[in-house]
Amino acid sequence: MRILMLAQFYPPIIGGEERFVRDLSVELVARGHEVVVATLWQKGLKEFEIEKGVRIYRVHSLMERLPFLHSDEGRRHAPSFPDPGVTLALRKIVAAEKPEIVHAFNWMVHSYLPLKAMSKVPLVLSLCDYSFNCVTKKLVYKDAPCSGPSITKCPGCAVEHYGWAIGTVTVTTNQISGWFEKLAVDMFLPVSTAVAIGTGLTSKKLPYRVLPNFVADNIAEAQGDFEQYLAQLPNEPYMMYAGAFGRYKGLDVLFEAYGKLQNIPPLVVIGYDTNESPVQTVNLPENVRVLKNWPNNAVMEAWRRSSIALVPSVWAEPFGIVVLEAMATGRPVIASRIGALSDIVLDGETGLLVTPDSATELSQAIERLVGDPALREQMGQAGRQRLAEFKASSVVPCYEEVYHEMIRR
Repeated sequence: MRILMLAQFYPPIIGGEERFVRDLSVELVARGHEVVVATLWQKGLKEFEIEKGVRIYRVHSLMERLPFLHSDEGRRHAPSFPDPGVTLALRKIVAAEKPEIVHAFNWMVHSYLPLKAMSKVPLVLSLCDYSFNCVTKKLVYKDAPCSGPSITKCPGCAVEHYGWAIGTVTVTTNQISGWFEKLAVDMFLPVSTAVAIGTGLTSKKLPYRVLPNFVADNIAEAQGDFEQYLAQLPNEPYMMYAGAFGRYKGLDVLFEAYGKLQNIPPLVVIGYDTNESPVQTVNLPENVRVLKNWPNNAVMEAWRRSSIALVPSVWAEPFGIVVLEAMATGRPVIASRIGALSDIVLDGETGLLVTPDSATELSQAIERLVGDPALREQMGQAGRQRLAEFKASSVVPCYEEVYHEMIRR
């Protein structure tokens, strides 16, 4: 098949969704398909290159000419409406590459919608977050899980997140674009049941199929030499968190829980700064080590040297690839009972689930696993076995099946 992927970001831009698009593209190429990725151009990156057989087009948008609209110059997002520059570039790519199926991610799909009727190519849309019906994409309202879109909440939330001018435009255009998406998308692919429910797919009776994220079959194998990073780790066993330094990730809850405990291993926090409700990562409890912007392979090696994985999110995680990475290295996972985390982590089997935003429950769970090495080993082995369901060899054929079905229709 000839497959066109649409994603606003693509590596080397860092993020779970970006890695998902790249991993899926590379796996599909390895299985004999032709894969083209259209993504937004970012400063310092080539407009076209081929990486591991994937042809990558980085297109220019009209929005990039208005830098004041972007809070992060290194991650210029696609708008919640068709960008004329991107639409024109996509038209040329479609004409040149002649895809048989278009697989879109995030708001990049909006710039393709004007071409859908003309191209007559089936369109599937992966939902890796809640952007289908939430302008901030996280379904979080006032630092707490949101019950759903509302005219009384969304405008204020958008303005607070993007500013008055951009927020007003974003919330309005996202609602309009959402109506076109419902008509144009042939199949929605939420990465979890939590996303299917949170985006309203289950209640709106739209065509959807839950297809999870995945990890490479050889993810547990050590790859590369990262001693310059690993030298920063403690010499003794440690617990570990990996992810964004945001309030929604529950980091402040983790720091509070850790501060309640005595005579426990060090806590290593590996991640990257975020503009969204950032958490203070200085003046922390003793024995907390904060490390920033590590490559993924180095993070995987850090997981192998850790004893417990911590995923204390307070938002409904759409999936939680970090859980799979920890499970691949045989680490038991302590996670919040929220979103897709409660589907991936089997409470009492592959780890422990705790109430989101409860530092007390989190500290009790940490204390329990720290004091029981046999239970840690048992849960770690169970996690390795469960990982088989989320490996590329199990999941990627499901995507191929959807592609074939859409083309046959």
